[in-house]
Formats: sequence, C-alpha cells, structure tokens
Amino acid sequence: MSKQIEFFFDVGSPTSYLAYTQLPKIAAACGAGIVWRPMLLGGVFKATGNTSPVTVPAKGRWMTEDIGRWARRYGVSFAFNPHFPINTLTMMRGAVGYQMRQPEALLRYLEVMFRAMWEAPCNLGDPAVLAATLQQSGFEAAAFTALVGDPEVKAKLIANTDEAVARGVFGAPTCFVGKQMFFGQDRLDFVREALA
Repeated sequence: MSKQIEFFFDVGSPTSYLAYTQLPKIAAACGAGIVWRPMLLGGVFKATGNTSPVTVPAKGRWMTEDIGRWARRYGVSFAFNPHFPINTLTMMRGAVGYQMRQPEALLRYLEVMFRAMWEAPCNLGDPAVLAATLQQSGFEAAAFTALVGDPEVKAKLIANTDEAVARGVFGAPTCFVGKQMFFGQDRLDFVREALA
C-alpha cells in the first residue's frame, strides 16, 4: 500500500489504547496500511524532558475524565488501570520481539496487552500477572521470557525509541503520515485528512 500510518505507541498509554481501537477503521476507510512502531514511552520522556500528565494532579484528574469521554464517543470499553503508571519495558520488548520473530502474532499480542491494561485492568508490571495473562491467551510464558531477553530484541526497542525522538516524538501516541506528525488520539481526524 502506498498510503500508510506509522503508529508510535506504548501499551502503558491509555491514549495509545484509544488510538489503537480507531486506527484500523481509519486505515481501512482510507485504503492505507498501519506500520506498528512499538517504543518505550519512558525512554521518550527521559530523552525529551517530558513527563506523564498524571504528574500534574489537576491535569491527571481532567485527563482521566477526558479519556472516559473519548472512550464513550468511540464506543469502546475503558477502565482506568489502578496500577498506573506501570513499567512497560518487558511488554514493549514483547511487542518488538513478536514483530521481529513472529509477525503474525503481533496484533493478537497487542490486543491481549491493551485489553489487560485498559479494559479489564491488571497489574501487568507484576511478572506473575503478565505471565498468567499471556498463558491464558495462548502465549507460552517461557518462550515469551526468552523472546524479551533476546539482545537483538532489546536493541531494536532502543532503536525504535531513539528514532521516535529523532523524528520529534515527545509522547504517545504519535502518528506519521509521510513527514507529517500528529500527536495524541484526539488528532485522528487530521490523520484521516492527511491520508485523503
């Protein structure tokens, strides 16, 4: 496909989850492909001096309400994770690892992670909970552990994150259509316009 959306995301971002629920519909309507670009949001924050909105209490309260409004508008299930923020390093290595080694499993993995994070929220920062969640969804926990420990997988996540920062990314989700950058799930209408 000549038209494509590059989607830089982290499963620990509730707004990445909202964008994830909408991008396939937008891509299908516009005859575009999605290029999934897993990155580590914590690494982006560190490199850019940015922080999570929840570090400002008033902004965090507002954002939680606003995410709920967007979820209702999109007609998607959403429950704020009481364990937020969660260190997503292992999960994002998993996303990169499946993309590299078993690309046919990537979308199923992302569905499991996003749902467990933002629909029936679990503490995926707990290795035992993460392993059980994967096992219940048909992923072999031991194989996952080996995958996320692979030095090439670790290096690829770092490279994705570094590339995101080099291209101007400061948070998640961030979409690119060509050289145009769109930050936030509330900018998806502009993504659609850029594809048109």
